[in-house]
Amino acid sequence: MEQTSQPNQQAIKIRVAVMVFFFISGFVYANWASSIPHLQQKLHLSDAALGSLLISLPAGLMLTMPLSAWLIGKYKSKNIVLGGSLLYVLLLSLIGFADQVWQMVLVLFAFGASRNLFNISINTQSIGVQQLFKKSIIASFHGVWSIASLVGAAFASILISVGVIPEFRLVLVTGLSLILMVIFWGNTLETSANRDAKKPAFAIPDKSLMNLGLIAFCCMLCEGTMSDWSGIYLSKELHLSKGYANMGYVAYLGCMTLGRLMGDSLANQLGNKKLLLISSLLLGLGALLIASFHSLIPAIVGFMLCGFGVSCVVPFLFSHAGKSASMSSGVAIAAVSTIGYLGFLIGPPLIGFLSSVIGLGNTYFFVVGLAGVMAGLIGRIKMQVA
Repeated sequence: MEQTSQPNQQAIKIRVAVMVFFFISGFVYANWASSIPHLQQKLHLSDAALGSLLISLPAGLMLTMPLSAWLIGKYKSKNIVLGGSLLYVLLLSLIGFADQVWQMVLVLFAFGASRNLFNISINTQSIGVQQLFKKSIIASFHGVWSIASLVGAAFASILISVGVIPEFRLVLVTGLSLILMVIFWGNTLETSANRDAKKPAFAIPDKSLMNLGLIAFCCMLCEGTMSDWSGIYLSKELHLSKGYANMGYVAYLGCMTLGRLMGDSLANQLGNKKLLLISSLLLGLGALLIASFHSLIPAIVGFMLCGFGVSCVVPFLFSHAGKSASMSSGVAIAAVSTIGYLGFLIGPPLIGFLSSVIGLGNTYFFVVGLAGVMAGLIGRIKMQVA
């Protein structure tokens, strides 16, 4: 791995600053997700109408992906981090004050677009920070995001339980995020303006990047399945009460967070490619347990294994994409992210369709198959050891 003359203490300051922005991303998103029930009640929406409204956020994310790729290829990622994060946290506050459906559609579309810009820029920063260290540190950034989402969900739950109105809570989250941004933005990574000058700001992904994108597609399709269907599986298939139906998701998310925190250490010992192959194996094994044994303990163990399985895949795919020889790191990450996020969007409705045909429990055999496809695609990667 390339080393620089950057002083060690300065490299640590930069790493902490970028981690703080990953924390902001996860913290803000968790507080948005915690506001969805209030949003439904406030706008008097049926479940179907709410589902249609929520499409606005991923629509904003996907439709502005080419613009984000162009911006990140043309300007310094440090400046895009500032602009993207400002839009992201300010739009969170606006969500609380949208009183009409059409207003909410516009705000959520813009919120999704800003999230896309923010996430691509901080992932580009993380690739640059990795170059300052001999050992792998890339998974730790995504581990911080996962921790932030847990902290954000707990923060929202506490404020909701004591009666704090949602509008004030979202403004408070925006204020706290702005304070962190003011303190830490100056320490984010300074990249050379002409570092990727010979690489195009936009290009059709080559075979290597397309392969990474397909792995991300399979992984994120599985992530969407675990996030949206784990609770339904436990409640409808295993007949758990609503109070316990989220046990599968908690087990999955907790192990995903732990896996990301352990990922760098494992990558330094095993190498990135071997770690990705083991990840696909764990994902397949976890889904096989869920599909084969229709009982609580195997299901919880299965969700835990799936959490470990998906934890490090996307971080290391982004890391590898950032080393692309054909396009700038930010544009390469955007290309892989675009293909991968399609899986996240397609997964939940696809599982719903399959469930109506073969039963929800059997749809996890489909996840086993996806894990096998991932393993085959990972085998084609030419990847550095760390």
